[in-house]
Amino acid sequence: MAKPRRETPFSLSFLDIMACGFGAVTLLFLILRHNVVEIESPDPNLTAEVNLLQEDVRQAEEEKVELLNSLEELELELITARGLSRRVLTELQEQEQSIQSDPLEDIAMLRRQVEELERETASMEEVEFGDKVRQFLGEGNRQYLTGLMLGGERVLILVDGSASMLADTVVNAVRRRNMDDEQKRNSPKWQWTVRTVEWLLAQLPPSSRFQIYIFNTEATPAVADSAGEWLDAADSLQLEDAVAGLREFSPGGGTSLENAFTALADFAERPDNLFLLTDGLPTQGRSPPTRYMVSGEERRRHFLNAVGKLPQGIPVNTILFPMEGDPEAAALYWQFAMNTRGAFVAPSRDWP
Repeated sequence: MAKPRRETPFSLSFLDIMACGFGAVTLLFLILRHNVVEIESPDPNLTAEVNLLQEDVRQAEEEKVELLNSLEELELELITARGLSRRVLTELQEQEQSIQSDPLEDIAMLRRQVEELERETASMEEVEFGDKVRQFLGEGNRQYLTGLMLGGERVLILVDGSASMLADTVVNAVRRRNMDDEQKRNSPKWQWTVRTVEWLLAQLPPSSRFQIYIFNTEATPAVADSAGEWLDAADSLQLEDAVAGLREFSPGGGTSLENAFTALADFAERPDNLFLLTDGLPTQGRSPPTRYMVSGEERRRHFLNAVGKLPQGIPVNTILFPMEGDPEAAALYWQFAMNTRGAFVAPSRDWP
């Protein structure tokens, strides 16, 4: 009896099929490329659009910065406008109150003022000739009441001789700054300043001593070779020399109030009364500024630094000839006069 044939799952046909399959896989593996880095070439149109978008973003950033700066300027202008509006409203309220005041009270106040003026006039008429060291006549030979402290044994007069003393506006000051010295000396504002100094000299008592310093970036005496010396108010020649030196000076340069106050160290005996004739806050400190334009904050800082250089106990009487574009000057000089027990005057055009 024949043995039964045993069947196996791996027949010759099956092995041939598997070998063909593995061969096909191997062949495909060899044919296909591996680890190939594909480099995509950029599209020129897309690159141009990206560059345009980047340029638009940059321009938008610049415009954003400009808008922020403009916004800050508008906010500052708004704050200034609000301050001006409050001041105008206050003035209107004061005017309304003055209009609504009692006429009888106004008449009584005017009578008191007239009586006070009559007493002042009578006392001045009693002054004998010679009590004044120098004669000065205003328009119509008028006598002015200013509240200035005109006495003192040693009186120092500081006169601002910067370029701003040539005119009341910045434009006219710049225009006159480029003129010759003779035209500068004949400028109406400078002549006004000289007349004011002459009026102050005319009020000095004969027993006093005086000195006139002219300051711009530096401080120099009006009389040459008299630095640190007190001149005799009873000596008419010294008075005329001081006035002549002031008239021959040609205004120019910046304003250093700090150097003017530092010049007080030249005197062995410090002044007991000081007159300051100026038109605004200083434009520099001890040295010239590094920039052409000086901001209001810098001018205020130069003023405070100069005030710190002034010795204690000297009353400062400020006569301010207002200059365009310097709104803080009047308030700061008025406060300065109050702190030093001096006086502050902003005279009219026909004074003295």
